Amino acid sequence: MSDKKSSDSFSPFSHGLTSDVFDPFASEAVTGPYSKHWEAKRRVAAAVRALTDALVTSTPDDEDLNRLADGLEQHVQAIASAARLYGLRQFVETGHHGGHGEINHELNAVGGWSNPLSPGLNMWIEGNKAFGSVRCGYAYEGPPDHVHGGFIAAILDQFLGMAQLAGGNPGMTGTLEVRYHKPTPLNVDLSLEATIEPVEGRKTIVSGTVSANGVLTATGTGVFIRPTRPIAKSAPKA
Repeated sequence: MSDKKSSDSFSPFSHGLTSDVFDPFASEAVTGPYSKHWEAKRRVAAAVRALTDALVTSTPDDEDLNRLADGLEQHVQAIASAARLYGLRQFVETGHHGGHGEINHELNAVGGWSNPLSPGLNMWIEGNKAFGSVRCGYAYEGPPDHVHGGFIAAILDQFLGMAQLAGGNPGMTGTLEVRYHKPTPLNVDLSLEATIEPVEGRKTIVSGTVSANGVLTATGTGVFIRPTRPIAKSAPKA
């Protein structure tokens, strides 16, 4: 696996699929934040992830936990009083936070660096293949010492869904088939690979693998379908 962009790498961002400038998949290196705002949000998200990991793996006194909760609740009230933007569309419409690509790179539930729910899936594209890496801590535990199967499916859905960009025919998940070969261990750097198959009309088929320490733990195949009309504008606000 190479950590450099090959000379024949397809860049979906230079083919009119999104911004002509922003390409988070050009190399293995994690793309930096678009602005100081996202830089600060990444810090907060990293702190919340660390807090979550500490919370699910530690046993403080009840008094300490309640004191922590009091402080966190005050911080939540303070940040919630700031102007709110609900969803990618509203962030894009402001014109101050980057384009869809930049914002998705920050807020995506699986690969967003400013979303504390995200395990931090990193991926890059070389030719018609995609590669990725991710590490899941105890917050993602299912069977003892192993990643919950639902998170493996979510990681594969996101990874295969972004890999399909290399086919030049981006669409939404039609079907996703996941096979679990072995339990996937926690706290291990997971390696992902995917190959994009020839496009069939509006459909793109992508097959991928998840491995831990060189051992195959899961495989997935996704069928992605290019929409014929725009996605519905917005979901109800929380």
